[in-house]
Amino acid sequence: MEGSCAGFRKELVSRLLHLYFRDGKTKVSGDALQLMGELLRIFVMEAAVRGARQAQAEDVALVDVDQLEKVLPQLLLDF
Repeated sequence: MEGSCAGFRKELVSRLLHLYFRDGKTKVSGDALQLMGELLRIFVMEAAVRGARQAQAEDVALVDVDQLEKVLPQLLLDF
């Protein structure tokens, strides 16, 4: 997958990072983009798994925002 960071396009990861840089001239290396893309992939997968477990615990067929909101505080603490 050329131009992709473990499921996320390099352009997307770069734009997300640049949203929070104070200096507009800040540059990000390709390795940093790849690492951040992998971190984002793991974070999203973990959120999906925890949301699914919460939905199962509540006997709900589909994961909704409610389940994600319930697992989000602990997920953020774990990361």
